[in-house]
Amino acid sequence: MGNGLFNSAAVLYFTLVVHLPAAQVGLGLTIAGLTGLLAGIPAGNLADRYGPRTVWLTTLAIQAATMAAFVFIHSWVTFTLIAALDRLAATASGAAGGALIARAGGERPAAFRARLRTFVNLGVVLGTLGSAFAVSVDTRPAYTALILANAASFACAGLIALIGVPNYQPLPRPREHHGWAVLADRPYLSFVALYGAMGLQYQTVSLLLPIWLSAHTDAPRWTVAAVYAVNSGVCVLIQSRIGSRVESPRQGGRAFRLAGLLFLVSCPLMALTADVPAWVAPGLAVLAVCVHSLGEVWESSGGYAIGFGLAPDHAQGQYQGLFGIGFDAGQALAPVILTAAVLGLGHAGWLLLGAFFAALGAAGPPVAAWAERTRPTSQDTAGAAQGRSGEAPLLDAN
Repeated sequence: MGNGLFNSAAVLYFTLVVHLPAAQVGLGLTIAGLTGLLAGIPAGNLADRYGPRTVWLTTLAIQAATMAAFVFIHSWVTFTLIAALDRLAATASGAAGGALIARAGGERPAAFRARLRTFVNLGVVLGTLGSAFAVSVDTRPAYTALILANAASFACAGLIALIGVPNYQPLPRPREHHGWAVLADRPYLSFVALYGAMGLQYQTVSLLLPIWLSAHTDAPRWTVAAVYAVNSGVCVLIQSRIGSRVESPRQGGRAFRLAGLLFLVSCPLMALTADVPAWVAPGLAVLAVCVHSLGEVWESSGGYAIGFGLAPDHAQGQYQGLFGIGFDAGQALAPVILTAAVLGLGHAGWLLLGAFFAALGAAGPPVAAWAERTRPTSQDTAGAAQGRSGEAPLLDAN
């Protein structure tokens, strides 16, 4: 919810209140995003060695401090430094949080993660609605309140975790384990690359489609807001239901394939909004986003099933750290790729984008099958039983 409060108004704060040029803000955020990638695997190793909750609480404290520090920035250098520290903490938080989810989710971490995503989406929607007030007021105190509220949200999350989440102890590690073992796991590396590339679909709705609707169609301006609302609403309504059906890596591969086919349908529908009357375009855009959102839910559910299912229990932090790096790298490249390829080619670009997603989805089942063949047989039997003995799943089997 805190991120929803701040993220939708962040660029306005940095440009209109701090008076940084938009190009400098973009450059600073890019530098910060790339710097943040460095924290993924080291933070995951710390979570595996000292316990995920300890590392996660530390990252929340750092994010609370860096977010509050944005109130005091006056130059591009300080903005970039604070943003880089914030991204390092956020990446570390993702790695430790992934390891924590793997333990808290018991024998069904993918389904547990899918259910969590429902609340994440709901929180972002509520936070975004709250940020609308500050944007409408458009004063420094209003934006400052958003920033401090987001900082407080990290502190609040840490307090909840400290009180309500068990302090899981590190699991025993085999002698051959080392801090960069994930980089030698070629099937998992292949999946991370696949997931990072498929992650372009998120900004297809949040970035590409709004630009397309504004510049190439006669759709009313409120269509952009409707697109956001429909995308979030569909994900909130069906994420848990679909996520509970996708648990094994093999099921995750099939979910990836289905997601690619749905994107193959949604992308041409988005392109067609430029070829219909103004009164038809909003309905067509909503239909396209419904199809795309359904694909998004299948894609995320498949990603969770493969990402958790292929990782050794004793190295979930390290593996989730790489998983987050792949996703974040894809998100960093998405604006350049989508705007250059799709907007530059027009309708043909949309068709190529849909075909690209379908090809990535088709690769899901063979990559998952390859990865499953390379897993140690003990991971699903004795190792899992020993590693998780005494831990009660926090998610029922419904």
